[in-house]
Amino acid sequence: MSRDRLSCWPPQSPRSIELDPPVVMGILNTTPDSFHAGSRVLDPEAALAHALEMVDHGARIIDIGGESTRPGADRIEADEQIRRTQPVIKALRAVSDVLISIDTTSQVVAAAALEVGADIINDVSGGEEDPGLLHLAAESCAGLVLMHRTRPPDQDVYSHDHPAEPDFGSQGVVSAVRGSLESMLSRAMEAGVSHGQIVLDPGFGFGKSVVQNFELLRSLDSLDPRNLPPTPLLVGLSRKSFIGAVLGDRPVDERLAGSVAAGLMAAQGGASIIRTHDVLETVDALAILHGP
Repeated sequence: MSRDRLSCWPPQSPRSIELDPPVVMGILNTTPDSFHAGSRVLDPEAALAHALEMVDHGARIIDIGGESTRPGADRIEADEQIRRTQPVIKALRAVSDVLISIDTTSQVVAAAALEVGADIINDVSGGEEDPGLLHLAAESCAGLVLMHRTRPPDQDVYSHDHPAEPDFGSQGVVSAVRGSLESMLSRAMEAGVSHGQIVLDPGFGFGKSVVQNFELLRSLDSLDPRNLPPTPLLVGLSRKSFIGAVLGDRPVDERLAGSVAAGLMAAQGGASIIRTHDVLETVDALAILHGP
């Protein structure tokens, strides 16, 4: 099912891109503890090379993070996140016009990234952890991704390890996530962020069971905030544990096909941005989905 999408995003960036058909965001982790070992690149030169490879493979956005958001991950101080990410962002911007996203919940880290050429702030706390980040987005006109979660990563567990279905009350997971996304969107706009700057992320794998993740995946077209224009969706499904769970508990390095299939489901459901470790395979699959 199609959704109305922004004509370009971020709207005030000289590097803005169309989000229809859906685009691919490549993941670049400058961390030693991200859940997918293949995405960890600690050396700045190697990180730049990997980013450029993803651009060559068709990524329209590179998402760079210096703090793992996997369940149980330790928190990383802002100074260390900046040390890990800023040199890579600066080097990538010097040689490429690809959109660059900083994956952080910290205003300080986001500001350091924007200073050297990042275009987008990807906040997995939905603006709740550091409200100053919303004001930074408003002042800078950067793109802003706001994600749903029920608890910080250091208090979370993998989807297949939840002892019981996380309780979203009588409304269920889809309505609960939509309501939370509406609240995030309203809070950001009250802080001065324009609607056109914002992309929403339902937060696959964050505080949700395997069944709840698939319920969300099948219901993306139900997540548009009410009483507002349609808002683009970003989905991060790549190699996550709920995919492994339905494939017979496959390990992370054996979830490629499942991840690509989930990405195609998301695109058909209306997602505008597919965030993935596997750029080439996802770009190829989307090309076949949409045809010539």
